[in-house]
Amino acid sequence: MVLEEHSFRHLLPTFLIPTGTQVVLTEDKVLPNGTMRQRGSVAVVQESPSDNKYAYTIRFADGQMAKAYFGELSIRRKEVEDFLALTGEDLRPFIIYRCRVGSHAFGLAGEDSDEDIRGIYLPPARLHWSLFKLPDQLEFADARTDEVYWEMEKFLRLALKANPNLLETLWTPFVLHADERALELRAMREAFLSRHVYKTYSGYVLSQFRKMANAYAKTGSYKAKHAMHLIRLLYSGIEALREGQIRIDVADRRDELLAIKSGAWTFEQAKAKALELDQQMREAYRETKLPEQPDYRRVDDFLIRARRRMVDA
Repeated sequence: MVLEEHSFRHLLPTFLIPTGTQVVLTEDKVLPNGTMRQRGSVAVVQESPSDNKYAYTIRFADGQMAKAYFGELSIRRKEVEDFLALTGEDLRPFIIYRCRVGSHAFGLAGEDSDEDIRGIYLPPARLHWSLFKLPDQLEFADARTDEVYWEMEKFLRLALKANPNLLETLWTPFVLHADERALELRAMREAFLSRHVYKTYSGYVLSQFRKMANAYAKTGSYKAKHAMHLIRLLYSGIEALREGQIRIDVADRRDELLAIKSGAWTFEQAKAKALELDQQMREAYRETKLPEQPDYRRVDDFLIRARRRMVDA
């Protein structure tokens, strides 16, 4: 689905409107006595439910009570912000880059593997200048395909931090669509590589293994598929530090990685492998020729040029 809700609260599924908050009806509502309160009427939350699946009890200034669901209400002080939260325009025409990542790109796909498509959208200037905000990413999904497209600036910022998902998007050989700007971005992808690779990859993997260890201590089980992907990330990080490239195809390690994924390894074996690879990563970090920081200026120049081309789009 496309993220195009006109309320920041829709992006926070655990958010509950507190008791005593002034709210505004976003649609007409018939009260228990048969009278109708028009859209835009102000009320106060009298009682909040335990979950937004259930209705709120609201009280109007004349004392009348009504039941209203989360989607029928807007916080009064946030009404304008809620409406302007995200643009309702279809942003799919502005997707400039689509590629295949995930198990099909890694050489690890099985019969039940989903298709993971990632990419970038570059909206025209009029949407950046608009009061309506742009989403950081677009998401579409069906039974077998998962698609995510990052807004250009968001993509560049995450890639500069050596986010593995973003770097893999730049290095995958499975390009489904790329316009001139996307091709230029792929051609300058080394600008994103720096010693942040070690900090991001190693730090993320070890923190995730600590969480898995805590869960394993409580339940006696662990997510083998998750462990496999963490091991794969360590292999990728080591190669990035040594070779200055992000490795996508890991078919030569397919047997080992799929054995981990299948649960054939115990948690202690998977953890020991992660620690072994982390040691190799530390050694690669000491010897790496990657710069301390990515090329911020080059990436910034690219973004400005890309934005400039969208002024008249």
